[in-house]
Amino acid sequence: MVRSQSLSRELVLLGVLIALIVAMTVASSLFLTTGNLLNTSRFYVEPGLIALGMTLVIVTGGIDLSVGASLALVSVVMGFAYSEGVPLWLAVILGLLTGLLCGAFNGLFVTLLDLNPLVVTLGTFALFRGLAFVISDAGAVSQFPSWFEVFGQYYVGPVPLQLFVFIAAAIAVGVLLARGRFGRYVRAIGYNPRAARFSGVPVARTTVAVYALTGLLVAVAAIIYTSRVSSARADSGLGLELDVIAAVVLGGASIRGGSGTIVGTVLGVLIIAVLRNGLFMAGVPTTWQLIVIGVVLIAAVFVNEFFRKDEV
Repeated sequence: MVRSQSLSRELVLLGVLIALIVAMTVASSLFLTTGNLLNTSRFYVEPGLIALGMTLVIVTGGIDLSVGASLALVSVVMGFAYSEGVPLWLAVILGLLTGLLCGAFNGLFVTLLDLNPLVVTLGTFALFRGLAFVISDAGAVSQFPSWFEVFGQYYVGPVPLQLFVFIAAAIAVGVLLARGRFGRYVRAIGYNPRAARFSGVPVARTTVAVYALTGLLVAVAAIIYTSRVSSARADSGLGLELDVIAAVVLGGASIRGGSGTIVGTVLGVLIIAVLRNGLFMAGVPTTWQLIVIGVVLIAAVFVNEFFRKDEV
């Protein structure tokens, strides 16, 4: 029954995506072109990667508001380590470790101190962003070797390389959530953490692993982003959490925990990408784009609650 409801959600999302593509094509003749669609995909790989991890977090009943700040911190650590003489390949590894530690830090505070994830990640949102500004001294690093461009500017034929990275990550996280013990643990925690604990589910360890994996995906996104814009800055990723959370909730993940799919999240990412790009191509100001995304997020919450009642 639950799987049937998830499939219904995903079919509805696919219909919404197709309708949006038609609407945006009518609004701008340049929208439905191969060049525009592939170019748009470059900009939404980063929020897409983070949304994969955020899906796991939200399915556990949590939230992570620090993802944009984490991306900035990873970018700055990597860039400024390189500027201080650290080989770039080692700086990239330091960036990955930074993202992993940021995520684990969130998970440990949520579990060991039994704190609300919203409060914890709101605090680390400020902490990570502040650390990024302290490390960078409000400066930027932009002189990277040419091989670093592969992560964010390289194409395989007409297709951006980072799109393949996103597809591989989506498949891996999708299998992790849908198949095997880990996915069952994640859903059990979201449904009822106390019952999961009594059932033998390692709630603390699984929750920390979920946040740490999200941090690692943030780090991968930060490397791609830094390569794409050829700059490491402390103000990177501002407002990123809005698109990420909107995509996950739009994709069917319940903010109460317990339900969500990677297929739904991918469709949510595509809908947000089409909305953003289509509105931009139609000349809609950024401020109005934010209003539209906000309305979409609120509508998604209502729709998800409707499906949730049907599941019950």
